[in-house]
Amino acid sequence: MPTSASQTNWTIEYDTDGIAWLGFDKLGASTNVLSKATMLEFSERLKELAQNKPKGIVIYSSKQNGFIAGADIKEIKDLRTHQEAYEVTRAGQLIMEQLEKLPCPTVALIQGFCLGGGLELSLACTYRVGVDDDRLSLGLPEVKIGVHPGFGGTVRCPRLVGVLPAMSFMLTGRSVRGSEALRIGLLDRLVKPDTARQTARSLLLKHAPKKTASFVQKLLGQPWMRPLIARMLTKKVAAKVRRDHYPAPYAIIDLWKKYGSREAMYDAEAHSFADMMVLDTSHNLMRVFLLQDRLKSLGKKSDLLLNHVHLVGAGTMGGDIAAWCALRGFNVTLQDREAKYVQPALARAQKLFVKRLRGTEILNATKRLKMDVAGDGAKDADVVIEAIFENVEAKQALYKVLDTKMKPNAILATNTSSIRLETLRTVLKDPQRLVGLHFFNPVAMMPLVEVIHAEDTSKDEINKCLSFARQIDKLAVPVKSSPGFLVNRILMPYLMEAMLAADEGVPLEAIDRAALDYGMPMGPVELTDTVGLDVSLSVAQVFAKEFHKKIPDSLTKLVAEKKLGRKTGEGFYKYQDGKPVKDKSRARHMPADLQDRLILPMINEAVAVLRERIVDDTDLLDAGVIFGTGFAPFRGGPINYIRASGANQLKQRLDRLQAQYGQRFTPDAGWDAPTLKEPKA
Repeated sequence: MPTSASQTNWTIEYDTDGIAWLGFDKLGASTNVLSKATMLEFSERLKELAQNKPKGIVIYSSKQNGFIAGADIKEIKDLRTHQEAYEVTRAGQLIMEQLEKLPCPTVALIQGFCLGGGLELSLACTYRVGVDDDRLSLGLPEVKIGVHPGFGGTVRCPRLVGVLPAMSFMLTGRSVRGSEALRIGLLDRLVKPDTARQTARSLLLKHAPKKTASFVQKLLGQPWMRPLIARMLTKKVAAKVRRDHYPAPYAIIDLWKKYGSREAMYDAEAHSFADMMVLDTSHNLMRVFLLQDRLKSLGKKSDLLLNHVHLVGAGTMGGDIAAWCALRGFNVTLQDREAKYVQPALARAQKLFVKRLRGTEILNATKRLKMDVAGDGAKDADVVIEAIFENVEAKQALYKVLDTKMKPNAILATNTSSIRLETLRTVLKDPQRLVGLHFFNPVAMMPLVEVIHAEDTSKDEINKCLSFARQIDKLAVPVKSSPGFLVNRILMPYLMEAMLAADEGVPLEAIDRAALDYGMPMGPVELTDTVGLDVSLSVAQVFAKEFHKKIPDSLTKLVAEKKLGRKTGEGFYKYQDGKPVKDKSRARHMPADLQDRLILPMINEAVAVLRERIVDDTDLLDAGVIFGTGFAPFRGGPINYIRASGANQLKQRLDRLQAQYGQRFTPDAGWDAPTLKEPKA
């Protein structure tokens, strides 16, 4: 089989039918991404193919994990000026145009992920063939890093599948699975692995008709329909995010609405992409993306062979942790005092399996999760997690029993949300073996796990926990044992201040609105109701003792009345069909300093956490708070926010709040640390 082109990132082979097979295998990388070097080389290979005039071209990935993951974020995040960003984007568009205008048909043979620039490359091909398995995932997720497609995706995607299907995933950044991609026309064929190459070859040799958008979708794209559709799309986006917080999805709609000519829209797309790139939002969201990568790198999935997890405590947290572990492939035994306490957890688990899995996978996950009232599973488990109620004596009594059953090398972890390891572990034969694996509610949605360690916890034990977290597809941040650890330590002053403001008569709706205006995903009052007022009170009591903080009267009163939030139908709000009943008109009655009262205590606590070295560095702090609390991602984390706003200015605002409201706003001693004066990331 004759070959041409040097053996670098892209290789070309010709088969006996005269079809060229263009393989992508980025050197020195586990994943294919479109960097400047790979794009320039791709352009050279396309020139060579145009000269050789094969009957057709199949573009495929030589890596097993996927097709192309998109552009190299580490490169594009360094684009600081409009002109730099425009030139890079326009150059990429011209390479995609080079692909589209080849004198022969082309197929993108897609296995695994095909995202961002990878999907834009496939859209410039004549056909797209997807390999049907659980890994297949297509999408344009650029809005998640504060930009939008820049290599022609905003033009080609609506033209191929229609405006509504295209916008359904472009505006949200969600990925499309194989069956949906085939249904909307994003794929021409969806085939099994053993027929993928033959299907690609057949499409080229038979010159199969190209897919186009349906008649209805073409109608919706007519110039006289665009303003109406654009208004509808804008309204849907506005219900989720604000333009001043996340401008990229709005820019996608604006581009589609305004430009009918392909050439004009390509140039406008490049300029619009450049506009997004110079905003703080995009750089902060790219920072969040890279922080996520760092957390993933802390615990390698293959570092440790684990199979069996034993959970003690089948309440909401324990039961949901057990379900998640079973979902991710572990054998799980779930223990509680009686079967009647375990059964509801199994029922919730079944709902999760049905929602996340399909076919025989649901049955297999169900079989992996077993009731174990006697606790026999503890002796064979590789990981034992205690998730009972927050009571030191009860936890210690349990540890005494587990200590006699467990394998010597098994992980023993507590899911405590606030109690120090040093307090809990005194009853163990080897106190240093106790670690914390602090999950967040709801377990299936919250990506973070805090790996809690004491000063004398061995690195090996910490690494085992980090590895376990990755094996269940969670992001793990190592945190030193201390009251509230990282996330609750920073979150509680925010929640407590919200309740204190409510005690003063500030409307609940105004409190939540102030937080949403800052960019938080949920207001603090509704968040407290969601977490559960009993849980919040338990953590607040620890904080009151450790930090001499006042517990809001309203919180104590509601818990005494058994009004525990969403789970009981009433807390601070009343709930109908699981949603809080709010009077939106009350949100207008917002004191001028309310947002500072809510946000600055959280920022002040982040400074204290950094000073006390609860985490190793500022990046881990920002990552933990973003993924553990939902802290406004477009701001890049609390430390990044300090650097962007100016430490001195924020400290002065705290001083003013202290003068008006008292000592709880006293700036921490760490505000003068040099690390807070560094340029924002």
